[in-house]
Amino acid sequence: MNYLTIENATKTFGDKTLFTNLNLSINKGEKIALVAKNGTGKTTLLRVLNQEESVEGEQARIIFKKGITTEYLTQDSRLNDVNTVLEEALDSNNPQIMAIQKYEAAIYTKNQIAIQECITEIEDLKAWDIEARVKEILGRLQIHQYDQKVGSLSGGQKKRLSLAKVLISNPDFLILDEPTNHLDLEMIEWLEEYLQQPNLTVFMVTHDRYFLERVCTIIVDLEEQKLASFRGNYSEYLEKKASIQQTEQVNLQKLKKLYSKELDWIRRQPRARGTKAKSRVDNFQEIKEKAHQKLNDDQVEFIIQSERLGSKILEAYYVNKSFGELKVLDDFYYKFKKGEKIGIVGPNGVGKTTFVKLLTQQIEPDNGSVVIGETVKFGVFSQDGLDLGEDKRVIDVVRDVAEYIPLEKGMKLTATSLLEKFLFTRNQQQVYYSQLSGGEKRRLYLLTVLMQNPNFLILDEPTNDLDIVTLNVLEEYLQSFKGCLMIISHDRYFMDKIVDHIFVLRPGGKVKDFNGNYSQFKEHEKLLLDEEKETKKPETTPDNSKTSSSNSDNKKLSYNDKRRMDAIEKELAVSEKRKQILTEKFSDTSLSSNEMSELSKEMGLLMNRIEEIEMEWLEIVDKLN
Repeated sequence: MNYLTIENATKTFGDKTLFTNLNLSINKGEKIALVAKNGTGKTTLLRVLNQEESVEGEQARIIFKKGITTEYLTQDSRLNDVNTVLEEALDSNNPQIMAIQKYEAAIYTKNQIAIQECITEIEDLKAWDIEARVKEILGRLQIHQYDQKVGSLSGGQKKRLSLAKVLISNPDFLILDEPTNHLDLEMIEWLEEYLQQPNLTVFMVTHDRYFLERVCTIIVDLEEQKLASFRGNYSEYLEKKASIQQTEQVNLQKLKKLYSKELDWIRRQPRARGTKAKSRVDNFQEIKEKAHQKLNDDQVEFIIQSERLGSKILEAYYVNKSFGELKVLDDFYYKFKKGEKIGIVGPNGVGKTTFVKLLTQQIEPDNGSVVIGETVKFGVFSQDGLDLGEDKRVIDVVRDVAEYIPLEKGMKLTATSLLEKFLFTRNQQQVYYSQLSGGEKRRLYLLTVLMQNPNFLILDEPTNDLDIVTLNVLEEYLQSFKGCLMIISHDRYFMDKIVDHIFVLRPGGKVKDFNGNYSQFKEHEKLLLDEEKETKKPETTPDNSKTSSSNSDNKKLSYNDKRRMDAIEKELAVSEKRKQILTEKFSDTSLSSNEMSELSKEMGLLMNRIEEIEMEWLEIVDKLN
């Protein structure tokens, strides 16, 4: 079933053309990822899909299937800051969610009549499961304080609430712009599983290559204003893309040989030519143009050298740090060695950024000490990005750091040339910083950090908003980096490729040093968990092992049964309170006969409802026997 078709669509901004005669078809159940360099129009295309941007072209058509619902996760927050977390999560046009929203409001006001009416509506819509689903999704994304105002949330918390909100709405078609940003590794792995549901249709932009590998069934590539589609996951896309590039290279070489041959013929022939010779001359011009075409292989060049690093680098002696009752670091001791590449992992809120600030002496420890070697020059790439007092042109941002940087053998590179190597053209260097895309801003920020020639690099979520092409080159640069490197990242692919060991930050301030990359660490943790489960299994004799196994299977409830039981128990609690209120009213001697009749009628309906859901609860419990 086709959800969306785009035909012959063109989009321009001023003199810049993002795409020309673009064609795209999206069918139900497809998981599509868009891959492109920063600044080529990824977010614009998402906005077109969400009908927030129009397209150009006389024959351009955008056809949506009637009646489908769409949700769009943007990189910027579109939340209402005055709402509570739960109010914002339930802010939806979905009838089931609207019924739950009214129910939550009725509970808050303790209006028993409204509560009963909401219960009836929820039953009619079969929406009890929605409430459990809402709270499950919020919990999975570490959102627990439902009455907290949205305006008081951090940027990362708002991003997670935005993601929760689009998932809770349960639309037919999900459009996601960098959905893994601000998620910890456990959240990313849960989201992978969630999006793999067969009937869920997804179009996304993400830099997370493991995510692409495990979720996507189609990769679309936007390059040189054209869109190409590749069926399969990320690995298959890379293989097909490499094959196409290799074929293009071979064909170009053939054209160059043909051009040389034809050029030699042109030079040898007399001016007076016949019709056949004239036709060959005309063809020569076409061959010349094709032979001189340049294949698009532009990529960032990291040519910056780091300063020399001495033998004494960074030493932490039993460092402790707490904020009130929250302990973020407990007796951390470590001496850094030259060339180390360390990954820092841990759940959101455990104190990864604080850990970095302690080691760079931006924060004082409560106890212990941090000693930094004389030759150490930190380069810190934070999540906050560039802190500009005023909007500046791209070239001025770089010149504020240095007019030029020194290279090997006394050579120098000007700020203009350096920017060009980071894919900022001469025209783009005159653009204001505020006009850059999110990925271009991150790339410029990375340049300002590296051009200071640091020998101890600390990168806090460096992969956010960078395109995959830039990430590949950055990875190569970091692999050959001679200094020390610390990376905080939720990008598993990036970590696996670069780091040689990992600091695992645990709640309570303990730091575990694991020798290996992230995937090896996860495998190690899984083995430990399996061993722990194995030791906790009750011993069974050969005679009763089969019975034991059978009983164990019988005692397992399905996920839907568990959710339904929770919903029934909540409804029973509310109904029992209402029953108590009605019982107390019966003792009121001032009630008229009509009021008493209405009261009796409501009590009868309530008692019937209690009996119905109690029977349903018992039916579920019977499955345990």
